[in-house]
Amino acid sequence: MRAVTVEPVEGTDERGRPRRPGPEQLRITEVEAPTPAPGEILVTTVAAGINRADLLQRQGLYPPPKGISDVIGLEAAGTVAALGEGVTEWAVGDELVALLAGGGYAEQFVVPAGQAMRPPAGMDLVTAATVVEVATTVASNMRHVHLREGETFLVHGGAGGIGSFAIQYAKAKGCRVATTAGTAEKLEFCRSLGADIAIDYHDDWVSELKQATDGHGADVILDIMGAKYLPLNVTALARDGRCVIIGMQGGAKGELNIGELLGKRGTVTATSLRFRPVEQKIEICRMVAAEVWPLYETGTIVPAPVERFAFDDVASAHARLESGEVTGKLVLTF
Repeated sequence: MRAVTVEPVEGTDERGRPRRPGPEQLRITEVEAPTPAPGEILVTTVAAGINRADLLQRQGLYPPPKGISDVIGLEAAGTVAALGEGVTEWAVGDELVALLAGGGYAEQFVVPAGQAMRPPAGMDLVTAATVVEVATTVASNMRHVHLREGETFLVHGGAGGIGSFAIQYAKAKGCRVATTAGTAEKLEFCRSLGADIAIDYHDDWVSELKQATDGHGADVILDIMGAKYLPLNVTALARDGRCVIIGMQGGAKGELNIGELLGKRGTVTATSLRFRPVEQKIEICRMVAAEVWPLYETGTIVPAPVERFAFDDVASAHARLESGEVTGKLVLTF
């Protein structure tokens, strides 16, 4: 079968650091097709969602868990090609979407049966391939920090895949929603999804958030930036506020003002979905299928805009995501 592989690069950059593979280092090559182990499903791929974690893996900064395929791809959709021993709830030909630890950028992939879900009713498989990672990530993290009705919720990067889902999900939970984005067009897009407060992150977004909330701040912050925003997020927290970090676009090492955090009785936590045990991922998938899919089916949440790229054009897809100009999600189609 064909799959995306990364051609390594040698040498160092102008600062003496190891060179990292760019989009042009992605190759489509012939690899051995996977075989489903007991409890797994072999799937013929229709589409694979593209996430920022994929860019990090390409660069060698986010390797897959031990025993997982080196092929990039954390979410995909397709049809059942074969069943491993003991799988009885699926049949060959069934359509599904899958939460993966890797392997999505290939013509076939394997997935534990419990991490496969039937797509939301009425949603095509290409679109469905773009909602798995955002839905499982946001819903599981909001459960982790106990997001409650009536709270003020802040998500950074509201025009991206995570942000565009999180805005709508928090609104569905009965929250007041704030977000940050970098252009007037993206801010307007966030408002169209239901954001009550939309702030340009080039400005003093902490002060603007405090002003818009009469000094209260955010009860819950979903952060994709990491180190760069750590001190700002602590300042933006309300008393008893909770900040959950799920990305490191702004670096991995930051400065934490423990005194300020203590004064607010605040919580800063960080989670990674990819490295959770299979049992936890299965529980999350069941929760998403039961609680989130109906929100799509009723139109309470609408999928983010999707830009489609042919599988053979994967390098262009990565370059597009790296440009920072994307609103919504990108997907590879097979």
